[in-house]
Amino acid sequence: MTETRRAEIAGAGLAGLTAAAVLAQRGWKVRVHEQGEGLREIGAGIYLFENALRVLEAIGAYDDVAGRAEQIFDGDLRDHRDRLVIRRNERRAVNSRLFVALRRDLHGALARAATAAGAEIVTGSRALAATPDGRLELASGLGGRADLVVGADGVHSRVRDSLGLATSIVDLGDGCGRHLIPRTTADPVQRTFEAWNGGRRIGVAPASRDWVYVFLCCPSTDIAGRLQQPFDTEEWIRSHPAYADQLRRIPRHPEGRWLTFYDVRCRAWSSGRVAVLGDAAHAMSPNLGQGACTAMSNALALGQAVSGRADVPAALRLWELRERPYTDRTQRYSLLYGRVGTRWPRPLLDVRSRLVPVVARSPRFRRAMSQAAEHVPRLEAGA
Repeated sequence: MTETRRAEIAGAGLAGLTAAAVLAQRGWKVRVHEQGEGLREIGAGIYLFENALRVLEAIGAYDDVAGRAEQIFDGDLRDHRDRLVIRRNERRAVNSRLFVALRRDLHGALARAATAAGAEIVTGSRALAATPDGRLELASGLGGRADLVVGADGVHSRVRDSLGLATSIVDLGDGCGRHLIPRTTADPVQRTFEAWNGGRRIGVAPASRDWVYVFLCCPSTDIAGRLQQPFDTEEWIRSHPAYADQLRRIPRHPEGRWLTFYDVRCRAWSSGRVAVLGDAAHAMSPNLGQGACTAMSNALALGQAVSGRADVPAALRLWELRERPYTDRTQRYSLLYGRVGTRWPRPLLDVRSRLVPVVARSPRFRRAMSQAAEHVPRLEAGA
């Protein structure tokens, strides 16, 4: 395997750029295709747990991201009466670092790591399909055969669907608006807040020196909660008065908008020399903050699996066998979290407030919630 191997990646999001950096650093010739005319990430925050932070360390992007982000040590979950339900203390746990960063800072750091390693990023290049023998079909035509094709092209992946890999793409019936607001002294420091009232949830998290990330989740049927362009400040203050200060800082016409959550499930994560990654393979609700984190961890594992192994299809099967159980369990528990937070009957909200801390103290539940964050991919040849 002395000859340089070539990888074509569809999608320059967080998953695709992570894969590009991992592969290029291992000697692959990598080209990333982004359908947009430029690299862009939504103006929102993102939770980065231990598994994502280890990936950033592995590709040399940790300092670039952590230096701009805020490390979180505590987090409060409060109920419809503004009572404390759970208080998380990250200082007590081993291997449980948590940062909140701006998505655009993370995206930029991944792009810099990929290009510094020699990856090429082509914008205005739309992927339409792929063939199992390693050909990526673009709007501009069918490319030559690559040793590896990665479909990291999102929930509605053209690469995945061209290979018939999806078994279900489910609209979960709830979603979220994500916003950034200017930071003031009234905002939490190294602490996050989340509050539930009926099916509505608000989260407040410092994401940089200058910005605070606010997320607003609600069921699809909550039309008043969904309509966030223009943003109805008083509607959300009505359900979450304790956060009026942050809510009033969301612009009337914000950059963020309400987007629905999806679950994507696949019969397999690969076909021949083609792998699907991130939302294309396992989109999940963001309730555990693991959608991007598992995508990044799986991208690292993918690069480990195919580098040093001549048989790429076999390496992809090994990758899925070793990594998919962590992702599947995380997807299921994230769905459960969303059901409890969004679909709980309003007359029984006080019951929810009593039940949630009891369940959260369960060792089995705690292991389930942290298993993806604590997982370390070890798929290097010979491992």
